[in-house]
Amino acid sequence: MPSSSITLPAKPDHVPAALVHDVDIFEGPAPGDDSQTRWVKIRDAAPGDVFWTPRNGGHWIATRAREVSLMQRDDGTTFSHEIISLPREATFPLYPLTLDGARQMQFRKLILPSFMPRAVAALEEKARAHAIAAIDAFAARGECEFVSEFASILPIAVFLGIVDLPWADREKLVEWTEVMTRSSDIMARYQALSNMTQYLNGWLEARTAKPGDDWLSTIVAGEVDGRPLSDQERMSVALLMLFGGLDTVASMLGFIARFLAMNPAHRQQLIDDPALIPNAIEELVRRHGIAQTRRLVKKDIDLAGAPIKADELVLVVNALAGLDDRVVDDPMTVDFRREKPAHATFGNGRHACPGALLARREIKVFIEEWLARIPEFGIKPGTMPEIGCGMVNGVTKLELAW
Repeated sequence: MPSSSITLPAKPDHVPAALVHDVDIFEGPAPGDDSQTRWVKIRDAAPGDVFWTPRNGGHWIATRAREVSLMQRDDGTTFSHEIISLPREATFPLYPLTLDGARQMQFRKLILPSFMPRAVAALEEKARAHAIAAIDAFAARGECEFVSEFASILPIAVFLGIVDLPWADREKLVEWTEVMTRSSDIMARYQALSNMTQYLNGWLEARTAKPGDDWLSTIVAGEVDGRPLSDQERMSVALLMLFGGLDTVASMLGFIARFLAMNPAHRQQLIDDPALIPNAIEELVRRHGIAQTRRLVKKDIDLAGAPIKADELVLVVNALAGLDDRVVDDPMTVDFRREKPAHATFGNGRHACPGALLARREIKVFIEEWLARIPEFGIKPGTMPEIGCGMVNGVTKLELAW
């Protein structure tokens, strides 16, 4: 558990002492664990399915599939997306994620065309070209640092193509996104947000003056309720897409590569029977959920025995829905033949991730092209994967050798 040297807020009077459990979402896992294993250990040691932690301003944490699904599918009447960050002082608008109900769907329609099957099929071929080029650059060397040399190449190259932003800007964009998703330092997050906002503002102005066929141009020309988007609305949508596009798939690829490096029998299954790959992707995604999201409670409610009051925050640990032994048999075991792996990694309901289809295609490209070129590989001797935790969990360093 985290150090108790930090002064923590007093427990609200309505919170039973028996439901208080000290958990800091920004604390990393124990050596050798991944962040998903850490959350399972937290859940199993917790005093209830929903419990209170005094960390990061004080908030509730929901750990079971039933409650995760309930909150993911709520239309905002009880559990609102208005506040999605911890602590709440670090919150800023990200449309459509921080909107509820019909208004959320209006803004979501601006995003969906870029992720329809036909558009994603074209992007898959671009992803394959990027994957092959990245692997060929280090395959003969016999080793690589997977995060910087592949996970931060494949999905980010595809995304920067969608928004037509320079590849030369990749490193600073990734750096700002890393701070926003995994830093517990509020001021550092504000600075990263300021950097990203200033950067995007210049490009939004450029697209306004000279539109193209890229996604930023679509946002500039977008309308809601028959009117153009305001400058603030354009920025909110652009920020959400940038943070999601620059980090989510890269983080997931890190966990999947780590797993395959440590489990040669699973690698061999996919080499021997490539038809398993689509189901294997669902199983790997189930086992390696990466995101936590927050909800602002709009009215008093009893949630799995927790007396939650209006205006309090609940952390929704999406990864634990797919690791819940009440709904998934032997959930910590990866079984590529598992029927219909159940998970909430990409969300459910109105806020389900619009980029989920593209994410699955990029994972597919990674598995196919990597195993075709580097079928035998493992963690580089003398090294240990480094994992960062926060709103989005990710492998920050992964040295592989073959």
